[in-house]
Amino acid sequence: MQLSKWKPFSNIESFINFPVSGLFDEMSNGFGNEWRPAVDFIEKADEFLVKAELPEVKKEDVKINIENNILSVQGERRYEEKDEKQHRLERFYGSFTRSFTLPDNVDTDQCKAEFKDGMLNIHLPKKAGSEKPTKSVQIN
Repeated sequence: MQLSKWKPFSNIESFINFPVSGLFDEMSNGFGNEWRPAVDFIEKADEFLVKAELPEVKKEDVKINIENNILSVQGERRYEEKDEKQHRLERFYGSFTRSFTLPDNVDTDQCKAEFKDGMLNIHLPKKAGSEKPTKSVQIN
């Protein structure tokens, strides 16, 4: 008898093809057929920058609103019917909405956006004089 090293996860591949495995892929994408574009929210010295990936979305199909200190980005990626035999479609189509509560120091009157090559950049300048100095707290 030959000894072999025990590998507790060696049979995990058999579970990958389990009939329910696709269910978990959909759940991780926001349940069902909902499309949620990836968004980065970045703080810089003088502004916040929101970067949203919107491939194959037209500029005319995107709306940006700020109301009650909430930034909302809405849009739609339209599905185009083609005379092709499609074997697998994994990309989502349809409407989306992403909303973010903005920090209090955003100057909402000076916000600007640009859209190029499927990337939406929203520049949210900070209000002048809004930086608060760091305060040390004494430990007793």
